[in-house]
Amino acid sequence: MPNLLLLLVQIGVVLVAARLVGLLFRYFKQPQVVGEMVAGILLGPSLLGWAAPEISAQLFPAASLGFLNSLSQVGLLIFMFLVGVELDPRLLRGKSHTALVTSHASIVAPFFLGALLSLFLYPRLSHDGVTFTGFALFMGAAMSVTAFPVLARILGERGLLKTRVGTVAIACAAVDDVTAWCILAGVVAVVRSGSGATSLWLTVGGSAAFVAVMVVGIRPVLASVEGAFHRRGKLTQDLLGLILLLGLASAWVTEYVGIHALFGAFLAGAIMPKGERFVHALTEKLEDVTVVLLLPLFFAFTGLRTAFGLVQGAEMWGYAALIILVAVAGKWGGSTLAARFSGMTWREAGAVGVLMNTRGLMELVILNIGLDIGVISPALFAMMVLMALVTTFMTAPLLEWIYPTRLIGQNPARPAEAPAACVSV
Repeated sequence: MPNLLLLLVQIGVVLVAARLVGLLFRYFKQPQVVGEMVAGILLGPSLLGWAAPEISAQLFPAASLGFLNSLSQVGLLIFMFLVGVELDPRLLRGKSHTALVTSHASIVAPFFLGALLSLFLYPRLSHDGVTFTGFALFMGAAMSVTAFPVLARILGERGLLKTRVGTVAIACAAVDDVTAWCILAGVVAVVRSGSGATSLWLTVGGSAAFVAVMVVGIRPVLASVEGAFHRRGKLTQDLLGLILLLGLASAWVTEYVGIHALFGAFLAGAIMPKGERFVHALTEKLEDVTVVLLLPLFFAFTGLRTAFGLVQGAEMWGYAALIILVAVAGKWGGSTLAARFSGMTWREAGAVGVLMNTRGLMELVILNIGLDIGVISPALFAMMVLMALVTTFMTAPLLEWIYPTRLIGQNPARPAEAPAACVSV
């Protein structure tokens, strides 16, 4: 049975740490979510467990972490559902030539470099229980992701959403996330089938059938939900309950067939009607509790799994530096070159590259999946978390250096590139 008193204390400590560190990071002109990510790391063995091991053991005993994880997973499911809800298909259609070329390069370059890096890391940081194919595919997918929600927040705060830089970046990030999650679904299927947990045929066939049912069968029916919303003028509790039930059922099916519950939650959100009023009402109902209460629990649980103490010695820190270098070269370098050679100026292209290099929360989600299914070790997990923090933290200062605020408004988006409403998580 869970110790309710301890669980309440844990939640309180996590919320206080998340808000305080988040506000501190806002002072340094970083998105608050970056500070909340760092707060989660500080509560783990990398700081609290190292500086005050007795307090850490009393506050976060190993036996209690399962309950904290369960709450964090619920928050993560709702978050992924919201990411799907706010992923507007208009971002994926009718893109300019620049956005089209850049989006492809920003996936192919980091994926190729991540898979190439696997040749070096696999014999050093993996084990026989993980196939090289699964390891290389995971590293490629992990290098390819862009933090769509964090990027959208940065664009909104800096007034870049209606500029050419902003529209290209947001379109590329949307494509990147969809592609990276599809690749990751394949990785999870391969790894789980290899461990004997689930048949590969069941996973592939079941996933394909479920996606078809959701897109062809369920999606048209959801138009009636939006119609009911417009008739009543608000999102009633009954409608919200029905929507959440669909998201949870979708998550259950994808977990059952052998990929991951998060894919189902994301898919349920992606097929939701995209009317602006409906999306706003739905996110308004779910966003605040998810972002303020539940996501910090995920950051804390991630922090409790992250032990930078495992990265010891010059050799291990050299591996970590190499991972960061490859991640930046693939995302920033690949996106910048593609944007430049498809018509943008070097300054604009560099800004797009920096924005695409933002990994943030989405990277942590992918890394936790990789650790859960055993495709990466705790030491590599710590290195990849460090990479996620570094590449996210560097975005704001580098963006101001490359594309200063005084230039915003001088390069508005072309009519065909006008952005749709974006996520604010």
